[in-house]
Amino acid sequence: MKTKQNFILVIFAVVSFSCSTKNDSKITNKKDYDTYLNLSVNTSKIVAQKELDFWENKLQKQPSQYPYLGKIASANTMLFSSEGNIEYLVNAEQKLQKLNSKTEYKKSGSLRALARNYISQHKFKEALELVKKAEILGDNLKATQKMLFDIHLELGNYKEAESYLTKIKSFSDFDYLIRDSKWNDHMGDLDSAIHFMEKATKIAESSNNTGLKIWAYTNLADYYGHNNKIKKAYTFYLKTLKLDANNTYAKKGIAWIVYSYEKNPEEALRILNTISKENLSPIYYLLKAEIAEFDNNLTNKNKNLEFYFSAVKNKLYGNMYNQYNIKLFLEEFDKKEEALVIIKKEIQNRPTPQTYDLLAWYYFQKKDYQKALELMNSYVVNKTFAPIAKYHLAEIYKVNGFTNKALKIKKELLESTFELGPLMERRINNI
Repeated sequence: MKTKQNFILVIFAVVSFSCSTKNDSKITNKKDYDTYLNLSVNTSKIVAQKELDFWENKLQKQPSQYPYLGKIASANTMLFSSEGNIEYLVNAEQKLQKLNSKTEYKKSGSLRALARNYISQHKFKEALELVKKAEILGDNLKATQKMLFDIHLELGNYKEAESYLTKIKSFSDFDYLIRDSKWNDHMGDLDSAIHFMEKATKIAESSNNTGLKIWAYTNLADYYGHNNKIKKAYTFYLKTLKLDANNTYAKKGIAWIVYSYEKNPEEALRILNTISKENLSPIYYLLKAEIAEFDNNLTNKNKNLEFYFSAVKNKLYGNMYNQYNIKLFLEEFDKKEEALVIIKKEIQNRPTPQTYDLLAWYYFQKKDYQKALELMNSYVVNKTFAPIAKYHLAEIYKVNGFTNKALKIKKELLESTFELGPLMERRINNI
């Protein structure tokens, strides 16, 4: 690995101008969210820990009651969501494997529960095998078909995903609407994605189900942000925090608004630092590294990148951070061959347009521009509308002499600068 002094290459783009030019159209207000920062009590964690202790004690007293394993797994999953400690997710996996072993892999609910755990760990092919078994068993088939849609979409099996979406179609069903929303987002139709998520949100609110409302609010906020409806996004992150004061995802969303829209790195870092005290997810180190670079604090950037790599060395993370590592190796540390090893692994596990985009980006970094273009044309163009893939395509078009195509994408990307962030905006302007 290179020395600290050589860490600064490209991943977040070099910032040579003052980053103190804040957006005059301020949306956030500290008074709105300060009460949710530095909470003395993590209610979500306390509830999950009580659940875990209760069911572990029950199982200890009645070892033959193996269904308790599912309850223990659920509590571990809740703790993972609250704290970001990967050990909880792996503990949940172990309990669910034991539960399925006890039932000889013949209970659809238990199979789906383990599949959900595998999805969280990016073990998509393993999840697919489990849900296929549940489909054959046939009980609660709709729930199985919903998961089959989820997994096929993650794996890039789009025809199969669309087929299962058709099978579960019901405009009065929350689960269908959120999947229809996700499908439209995949197809590049953000307006329709928002429309269906808004309908799902209304159902969640009418049911007064707190869990559904939190899920709907955070996802709707994300979509609003992608559509440059920043004030609406902020409103729904706050609505989430009113229901769950410890919701780190909503806090992260607000931090991104403060950073990406309002150009206030100091306040964004203050929010993220409070989240890091509650949640161990390595993703926060990457966010803090990006914001530190925007603030021209390269020492802080390097420190957070070191923290990130120290965290993801934990083998329990498996493939969960592969795509982040690939980008770092390609753009930050000049470890292209190490990146290629991971890219090939990702393509084997998950052959999506996004993973082939990373392969094309590898060849772009190697200056094999023709190979990069061939891969883009074969596996990425018109198959994903993700802004980062579009940015890569624009750069590859540019070096291959397709200037007009590159400039057309540049114009589209300049409408996605909130989602991509200020450092990517600088790159886009240089296309």
